[in-house]
Amino acid sequence: MENQNPLQNGALEGAAGNGGRSGDGSALIFLGTGCSSAVPNAMCLIQPSDPPCQVCSQSLSIPPDRNPNYRCNTSLLIDYCSSDGIRNYIIIDVGKTFREQVLRWFTFHKIPRVDSIVLTHEHADAILGLDDIRAIQPHSPTNDIDPTAIYLTRHSMDSIATKFPYLVQKKLREGQEVRRVAQLDWKIIEEHYDKPFVASGLKFFPLPVMHGEDYLCLGYLFGEKCKVAYISDVSRFPSNTEYVISKNGAGQLDLLILDCLYKKGSFNVHLCLPQTLEAIKRICPKRALLIGMTHEFDHHKDNEFLMEWSEREGIHVQLARDGLRVPIDL
Repeated sequence: MENQNPLQNGALEGAAGNGGRSGDGSALIFLGTGCSSAVPNAMCLIQPSDPPCQVCSQSLSIPPDRNPNYRCNTSLLIDYCSSDGIRNYIIIDVGKTFREQVLRWFTFHKIPRVDSIVLTHEHADAILGLDDIRAIQPHSPTNDIDPTAIYLTRHSMDSIATKFPYLVQKKLREGQEVRRVAQLDWKIIEEHYDKPFVASGLKFFPLPVMHGEDYLCLGYLFGEKCKVAYISDVSRFPSNTEYVISKNGAGQLDLLILDCLYKKGSFNVHLCLPQTLEAIKRICPKRALLIGMTHEFDHHKDNEFLMEWSEREGIHVQLARDGLRVPIDL
């Protein structure tokens, strides 16, 4: 694993270890940093171009855990250690690649469980791993276990109830057989930054953003000692949301984790690199990590470009990678 800079009270210090926990404090672990279809792009492998796609073809020769261009669906695990020493594990989004992320990164970083889940929206790359939650819960043929708390909007709840009715129903109908399924405790949240909620001891402020002009998605602001904003699916910031996370607004972020789909041009439902960098200049966090990338991005080459941009603009920006662990004082 490459060196991973921790954030302590907003400052960059040292480097994390190469596996498991580094120290006893909190940390952010990037379970996935790719787009909905993930990277490598399947078409690049089954119908290769001439010359072949450099980024996707690496997946045939480099193991995923050593390949920063292998990207699962966007997902963040917050390893939260509270002031009384109690440790909780909170996940933002459980998409189509959730099981693969568990096998690869829970084992590497020694994550023993999930205490709560926070959802940004109800698209496939954010929720289709819900069925696999049972794999990381205690085994019970009769589902007699404590459910995992899951925080989501009413719109997402209604959509999930249609997609996964067996995960939502409260009791069996007469004559219905018991089947082992994930046990989830659904908790409805509001789509407003003035309506925070607490998940496993950590306070979250919803950040409503546009994910295309016809769809409202949520990012989240969390952390008291270090302020972190996680915004995985955004095409435009409403002015109130941008104010809450801006240096010239409610206060400077220590870390902004932000959507960045394509390297060039623009797209109707996501930010691309030109718009992402413009947003970072306006918001002006101390540091930014980019997520949601397609196969257009080459981790090492594009991070070299971003290092030059960072020196010029005075804001440290890099592409995140799957498995990246960032110690942080929350």
